[in-house]
Amino acid sequence: MSHAPTTGRAAPPPAPAAPPRTAWSEGLDRARAAATTEPGRLRVIGAVLAALVVAFGAVTAWQVSDRQTAADAVAERSQPLSADAAQIYRSLADADTTATGGFLAGGQEPIKVRQRYERDIDTASKLLVRAAANTEGSSSARDEIQKINQLLPVYTGLVDSARANNRQGLPLGGAYLRYANDTMRDRLLPAAGRLYKAETARLGEDYEDAEAWPWVAIGTGLVALGALGWAQRREYQRTNRVLNHGLLAATAASTVVMLWLVVGHAVASTDLSDSNDHGAKSLQVLNEARIDSLRARADENLTLVARGAVVVDEDGADKGKDAYDVSYGSRMSALVGKASGDEPAEDSLLDKARALADDDAGREPVKKAGERIREWQVRHKAARAADDGGDYKTALAKIIGAKDSTGESFDAVDSQLAKALDHEQREFQQAADDGRGVFTAMPLGAGVLAFLGAAGAVLGISRRLSEYR
Repeated sequence: MSHAPTTGRAAPPPAPAAPPRTAWSEGLDRARAAATTEPGRLRVIGAVLAALVVAFGAVTAWQVSDRQTAADAVAERSQPLSADAAQIYRSLADADTTATGGFLAGGQEPIKVRQRYERDIDTASKLLVRAAANTEGSSSARDEIQKINQLLPVYTGLVDSARANNRQGLPLGGAYLRYANDTMRDRLLPAAGRLYKAETARLGEDYEDAEAWPWVAIGTGLVALGALGWAQRREYQRTNRVLNHGLLAATAASTVVMLWLVVGHAVASTDLSDSNDHGAKSLQVLNEARIDSLRARADENLTLVARGAVVVDEDGADKGKDAYDVSYGSRMSALVGKASGDEPAEDSLLDKARALADDDAGREPVKKAGERIREWQVRHKAARAADDGGDYKTALAKIIGAKDSTGESFDAVDSQLAKALDHEQREFQQAADDGRGVFTAMPLGAGVLAFLGAAGAVLGISRRLSEYR
């Protein structure tokens, strides 16, 4: 029996099953749905407000901590290292000055002169060790410290040879002393100067970091305060209630943090700027002045040691003149200028030091140093007149004599500059400590107030949510 074939369409394939939804997708959909209701919107607002207040406190604590670290570095690391570098330079320059003075005294060098020279070398050596231990991340400073450590034994060896020959009355002693002085001037002191500049540059960087305004924290605070103000205005428009105690507490806490941040940083910045302008900068100028006076004294001594053997051989007005005497004049011009009056010339080192001093205790020693420099110049002129006239013995007495000599004037100048340095160091330390002290409690205080503010925002929103239950 035959069957007729069936006709018609085949059944369509079944639709593919929808992929299973993740918990994240479901949660996101629920959050979107909840946000369309007033309670849901309030929860979102509360979470955002709490996050903004906490972020404000955290950013404030972070930026203030950075500035506190920089301020601590100014007072405890970079400025002391800069001062040590200056002291290394001064000690080396004073050692050179003392060595030339002892040489002029003849074969029997005074014991006090010898002790001062040895003390200078010992001081420089100890400070180099300390600088090497505390110079972090500065390859240039480490390189200069290494150079000085390598050259210092060379210099002291030349000085010892000069002394040995001088005791025997051999003219070769003067040549050794000039070689020693050349090593000091051309290699040791330039390396010490570069070390000082490197440490001073780091001090400037720390000042910039400490005084930089915390704009990120301020901006975050303004956003948080704006959001809190908007939330309270929204509540007032919807409920006609003037105050929400939780949101008001959060606003108060954020306002306190903002005021503390702005006012505190302004006060700290002012104190740090004062420590820089009337402390660190004044110390730099006074260090330069003291160094120039030391080098002028060494030049003066070497003029008698060389006896015209070293002359300026470059083109110019000073060609053929004693090189050390020309250098002495240059140092004096830097100290007080070329004017012949009692007051230091404008833009001279002593004029700058006097301008940077902010009280009479700082200005008075600078003034006295200027007066003694003028006295020194008069005595130097008389000594040079005697030496040029062939009276070496009188010239020597006017240079290294116990009374009415240029050495007496130099000692008075050095003493007054040292007194000014001590005063300015105290002024710097006081202002720097005041500046960094402002930052002390601010990071912790900002964190605590931010936590209280966030809690107040959450409680304020929770109060409104309870009305929907």
